[in-house]
Amino acid sequence: ENGSHEGAPPDEGAHRAQRVVALVLQFGERNPGLVRVMVGDALVLEHERLQQRMNQFFDRIESGLRQCLRPAAGAAGSATPSVDAQVAASVLTAFVQGRLQRFARTGLRRLPTEHLEASLALML
Repeated sequence: ENGSHEGAPPDEGAHRAQRVVALVLQFGERNPGLVRVMVGDALVLEHERLQQRMNQFFDRIESGLRQCLRPAAGAAGSATPSVDAQVAASVLTAFVQGRLQRFARTGLRRLPTEHLEASLALML
């Protein structure tokens, strides 16, 4: 796959973005020990490179979401599909980070995937 989804139906990009968000949140839910690393809680005394790697991880998630969403923004008639895709990708990435953060801060009680479909429907 070459990473380009220009010929895809407009809603396919949104579905792909939803899958990416769901996969990251499900991973966090299934690997609670890693959530503290993912959100930086466990990194206070850790090596700076680990924090840089987690930053890169979320940057890559955001980049992938942007690629998913750009064709849909163009197909929807946006005058600025790249900007719209970047904004949506940024919001979704912040949502993922916030859900993982909440999971860690509530002692793993509030699941990252709580009301996920309804939340994504509001954003996409």
